[in-house]
Amino acid sequence: MNTTNEIRWRQRFQNFEQSYLFLSKSLETKSYNDLEIGGLIKAFEFTFELAWKTVKDYLDAMGDTVKFPREVIKEGFKSELIEDRSTWIEMLDKRNELSHTYDRCEFLKIINLIRDKYFVAITQVYIYLKNK
Repeated sequence: MNTTNEIRWRQRFQNFEQSYLFLSKSLETKSYNDLEIGGLIKAFEFTFELAWKTVKDYLDAMGDTVKFPREVIKEGFKSELIEDRSTWIEMLDKRNELSHTYDRCEFLKIINLIRDKYFVAITQVYIYLKNK
């Protein structure tokens, strides 16, 4: 393992962890006003972004260099770091879609996806990396 790459992924993990814990706390609320909906979606976007980049840096430290999010997800799954590849691909697509649209109905749907599906997948990766 390359020492510089190990330091990098551990530093990235610290940022991911802060974002993950913020998202976790945000999901404790049962109903949201419009401003809170926007904040929750932004927290998901930040957390997802930091999650896949942390996986990328971890893979780099293990000697597996990949650059793009889809490649990172595929390699993370192949190395058994990511258990639910299809959910991660779905999160990537949804994150990209949310970046280019404002639709309150879509936002309300995504809150349930974040709470019931996406957060579970992110938590699995968080726990895996936390134990490394």
